[in-house]
Amino acid sequence: MLPHATDDISRDGKSLILAYDHGIEHGPVDFEPNPDTANPGRIFELATHEAVTALAVQKGLAEAYYSDYEDEVNLLLKLNGTSNLWMGEPDSAVNCTAEYAAELGADAVGFTVYGGSNNEIEMAEEFREAQEGAREHDMGVVMWSYPRGQGLRNDGSPEVISYGARLGLELGADVVKVKYPGSAEAMGDAVKMAGPADVVMSGGTMRDDRDFLRNVSNAVDAGATGIAVGRNVFQRDDPERILDALEAVIFQEADPAEALTVAASDD
Repeated sequence: MLPHATDDISRDGKSLILAYDHGIEHGPVDFEPNPDTANPGRIFELATHEAVTALAVQKGLAEAYYSDYEDEVNLLLKLNGTSNLWMGEPDSAVNCTAEYAAELGADAVGFTVYGGSNNEIEMAEEFREAQEGAREHDMGVVMWSYPRGQGLRNDGSPEVISYGARLGLELGADVVKVKYPGSAEAMGDAVKMAGPADVVMSGGTMRDDRDFLRNVSNAVDAGATGIAVGRNVFQRDDPERILDALEAVIFQEADPAEALTVAASDD
């Protein structure tokens, strides 16, 4: 990683990345709990919340919406992604170059690598091209490091998640996004394996407010610099409230119960 590579997508060394690549990765089903969020404009508005340090989207959404929000939103352009209609061994199509991301005004680029997949070698080579292209334009690089594939029996185990964190460091990511491995201790191991690269927790499927915030708090206490979250924000009836609470937990290291109380009082 390079010094200051994450400055444009972080605040005081912490990050809250609002991820909205779900339209390609999961499809319309992810918008059913809160139908308004099928409209990308709603998410770009959410990304203006002061807690959000970057918005992660694919290039089509950036082309259509970012020019109206470039003064208020930091753009993390996702360079690859594959629909949930794909049923083969884990892989991800490269849909955008780092050069075009820079033309669109991106502050950083994101790229998924499925370590352990039969397609790992190809994906690592594609990441190399994206990472080196990003460096030419002084952009940070975020790796969605999700080990999975036929060769992995338990892709959610702490050992595999730590390996994914190390993969991000070795291949040159500035930030590595990993799943929550189940405990603060295990997250600490992943952070250790990532070395100087920042580690952010994946938000995952929507959970109860307190359980979700407790996991985020545990991750931050273990050394994670924040979270990259989508469904646990935009699937809620009141996304702004959970963003208020996340801001308190991540940037102020507030207790989750206290953060929810403060968020409720701000409504």
